[in-house]
Amino acid sequence: MNAPDPTLARSVRDQVSPEEWQTRVDLAACYRLMALHGMTEMIANHISMRVPGTENEFLLNPYGMLYDEMTASSMIRIDVDGNVLFNASGYGINKAGYVIHSAIHKARHDVGCIIHTHTLAGMSVSAMKVGLMPIAQSSMRFADVAYHDYEGIALRLDEQARLVASLGGREAMVLRNHGLLTVGPTIPECFNNMWRLERACQLQVMALSCNTELQMPPPEAVRYSQEALGPQGGLRLGLREWPALLRKLDRIDPSYRD
Repeated sequence: MNAPDPTLARSVRDQVSPEEWQTRVDLAACYRLMALHGMTEMIANHISMRVPGTENEFLLNPYGMLYDEMTASSMIRIDVDGNVLFNASGYGINKAGYVIHSAIHKARHDVGCIIHTHTLAGMSVSAMKVGLMPIAQSSMRFADVAYHDYEGIALRLDEQARLVASLGGREAMVLRNHGLLTVGPTIPECFNNMWRLERACQLQVMALSCNTELQMPPPEAVRYSQEALGPQGGLRLGLREWPALLRKLDRIDPSYRD
């Protein structure tokens, strides 16, 4: 009779550092918040976060769970080469998620968190030749948004270099004919970037559906607002909101902390 695997009797929390556990809690919260705000596509898409104290390891969702099922214990730790380092979920990872996220984690050491979505508003704007329009103050933050042309489902490793080059040093990218992507040094900041980018896309779809000429702001006002609202303006949007968002999740269902 084989001896039982001792790791199966221990909680995930007991097998990782306190810093990694807190990151897992925040990452699970981010998945739940994305579900709460309707930014999901069943089990597709991904949010990743670099493991604290490492350069080449990050946490990714198990491929087979809905966003509103995610918990701290279910996150899978992998490295940028695709090796699974810790997995208590019973699921594997999605290759397209690995291809996109590992490329950025490897190239951008200032990036901790990456979010990729396939929302209706995001996909709609991704198919518009005009791109994201700075038609309101909320949109002006992304006046310098990056664009990456569609090359098919992101399964080929040779696309990684082009993906990274398209993103450059920006915090948001429209994947043409595909969806949206945001990055940030922390989970709260990256979530805030995606929430605001999604709102900008929703606004554009709504405004263009009104069948009336749009009032475009002066270019100099757009540049000023972009600088004031972006990271170069000194603001770290998302950090102040995060505790309130966690309180909201705790009132709804605190099981993301498990």
